[in-house]
Amino acid sequence: MGELNSVDDAFEARLRAALPDDVIRPLTPAYLEEPRGLFHGRGGLLVAPSTTEEVATTIRACATARVPVVPYGGGTGLVGGQVMPVARAVILSLERLTRIRAVHPSENVLVAEAGVVLADVQAAAATADRLFPLSLASEGSCRIGGCLSTNAGGVNVLRYGTARDLCLGVEAVLPDGSVHHGLKRLRKDNTGFDLRGLLCGAEGTLGVITAASLRMYPRPAQTGTAMVSVRDPQAALDLLAMAQAQLGQGISAFELIKGTGLKFLSATGFGHNLPFQAIPNWSVLIELGLGPSQDPEAELAALFDTAHSAGVAQDGIIAQSIRQRDALWKLREDIPWANKAIGSISSHDISLPLSAIPTFLQDADKALAALGPVRVNAFGHLGDGNLHYNVFPPEGQTADDFAPLRQRVRDIVYGLVHQADGSFSAEHGVGRLKAHELRRYGDPARLSAMRRIKDALDPQGIMNPGVIFE
Repeated sequence: MGELNSVDDAFEARLRAALPDDVIRPLTPAYLEEPRGLFHGRGGLLVAPSTTEEVATTIRACATARVPVVPYGGGTGLVGGQVMPVARAVILSLERLTRIRAVHPSENVLVAEAGVVLADVQAAAATADRLFPLSLASEGSCRIGGCLSTNAGGVNVLRYGTARDLCLGVEAVLPDGSVHHGLKRLRKDNTGFDLRGLLCGAEGTLGVITAASLRMYPRPAQTGTAMVSVRDPQAALDLLAMAQAQLGQGISAFELIKGTGLKFLSATGFGHNLPFQAIPNWSVLIELGLGPSQDPEAELAALFDTAHSAGVAQDGIIAQSIRQRDALWKLREDIPWANKAIGSISSHDISLPLSAIPTFLQDADKALAALGPVRVNAFGHLGDGNLHYNVFPPEGQTADDFAPLRQRVRDIVYGLVHQADGSFSAEHGVGRLKAHELRRYGDPARLSAMRRIKDALDPQGIMNPGVIFE
């Protein structure tokens, strides 16, 4: 695998001749940035195809000229996978692939192109009286192709799984420009390797997803939401076990929130109408989706009574209206914005075996306290073991004051995660940000197999170079 070539005038002229006039567009700064500001693209050529064949034409040209390709969805990724800081690349935007190709309510399947915004996929399912359950804070701007390429998670993984679990088949352009026509709507297809599963989570390194067949579900007849204060993370896990014993698959979301997060909301102006008079050290946000014969408020009340009697739950509020439900969820969804306003020393998207979470939180807090008076905001999807464990400076200081300790913080957090047989990347992907951690903590046999797959499918190395693999 040799050196790649940057976009030049000759390449641009050849590509313009091969594509319709409106496909190559002005490159604005937004396509060279990512939300955390850690990576900046060096420029290149913005290509915005409106058909799969135009994507294939672009990839074939890049393969012939050995020009790198950076697939670009909604630009919301948090690990730098959507920008390339070391060369002028073709930035392949999927924003014009926005058709809902088909909806099959009787099959609970929806076929969408990669550029459809996640909220629009949800709306298309709702129009058919169905639910597409993938739900993220960025759902108003992220695109389904990016969600699949990063195997996004969100708040409903506990019940419905990750983006990969919600995908039945994909159409994708491979690194040689050939098109994989895999938009089957089958639950069972044992005809060889699962390219769908491989491309979902590959972060654009093995090809470009252009469309997908997506699972829909019947919409819950009734929903219920509650926020419950608990003694500690172990009590939160005990509450989860009680809820599962009482409600089975009726639990859609189970979110752990540390008191630090609620304090940050209050300090930054995001925390309007906090549900508790005194901010608890730990609380849980629970959402139920039940059938027509069940009463979610009664079920939540019964759960609270059982948990309170057992010393697991301390206080709680059950939403009595959609407005109250939305207000509780807004608290959870605004925590990342409050975090951003405070400014973290280091942020971590981790997953752990459920039983390992309480010990990890104790050990990590203790180890970090030895570095200085840092603050920790731990929150996230406790039901599936995914925590956002973020470290902040003490009041009166900034993250820059702790810049020399940033790598040490990461080493502590990821080292403890590794010891617990967890993952340093739960739902945000590896991208460019965590490629070093993958090499450090990844299983050597798995990494070798991944590298061979990458080399076999993309021998030129043009697809999103620098992402996943250093």
